[in-house]
Amino acid sequence: MHPYLRLASVVVCWYCTIGTAADLQRAAAYPTKSVRMIVPYAPGGGSDIVARIAGQKMTETLGQAIIIDNRPGAAGMLGAEIAANALADGYTLLLADSSFTINSSYYTRQVRYDARKSFAPVALVADTPYLLVVHPSVPAASLKDFIALAKAQPGKINVGSAGNGSGSHLTGELFKLKAGVDLNHIPYKGSGPSTADVVAGQIQATFATAPGAVPFIKSGRLKALVVASSKRNAALPEVPTFIESGFSDIVVTNWYGIVAPTGTPDPVIKRLYDEIRRAIGLPEVRERLAVAALEPVLQSTDQFRALIELELTRWAQVIRDANIKTE
Repeated sequence: MHPYLRLASVVVCWYCTIGTAADLQRAAAYPTKSVRMIVPYAPGGGSDIVARIAGQKMTETLGQAIIIDNRPGAAGMLGAEIAANALADGYTLLLADSSFTINSSYYTRQVRYDARKSFAPVALVADTPYLLVVHPSVPAASLKDFIALAKAQPGKINVGSAGNGSGSHLTGELFKLKAGVDLNHIPYKGSGPSTADVVAGQIQATFATAPGAVPFIKSGRLKALVVASSKRNAALPEVPTFIESGFSDIVVTNWYGIVAPTGTPDPVIKRLYDEIRRAIGLPEVRERLAVAALEPVLQSTDQFRALIELELTRWAQVIRDANIKTE
């Protein structure tokens, strides 16, 4: 090697060593100021609830405040874009949910970040299953009955969703593909209005998340036919799963997890993961999540990354197979 090249190599390695040492030192002192957790939706929804429950407990042990920053807009893409472009120093986090993986395939011309490359997974925090709920007047006491009813009158059963490209929309499309039924999709501007119209009898059914549907189910104003989780939901132990009903590949939850901009130092990621794990293990945190029909689900960083990859692949396939027009 030429002497000048050897000297340049030594200088570069020296700077790399200094940079690494500085990163480790900063990570060891982390956090030295408040941490912003972006919630890409308005206050009051599942993402906001999870962020505030986890953030409160993390604040107590990190010694710095977790500031919840609600940035609704563009189906969650606005907040995700802000987080993707933030400094990768551990002081900006994103509370992601299942739409984080759906948006990449549905909003192909609008998404301005890469769900795989722009973020580093930190930890999955909680999830809640989708439920197929119907108005009590619908003559179906089980999923088998509902499928038979749908096949007897193709295209005539109206099934609402939280909107085109939402988790409830794609869960419905996945169900239609697997069950071989033709249902009429009615998109709403949110899961609340969709669920409300089923309660009112304006439409027959919807795929709703547990937090919004459980109160109506308990009061008898909605009938739950099946839950899309891998096991029965603690809030509705009498409702069977799709797996029990013969559909082993319909397991869909609206999950909530924390991600950070790619490049966030590994020691910072680990510190955040450790604090989230500690918080989720607390009885009061689990109780607060249960009140909102949310189940604590802690996964390692690698497991969370695998979930994101699985979801990205699955929803892209569903969109193709169902011939859904993307935006």
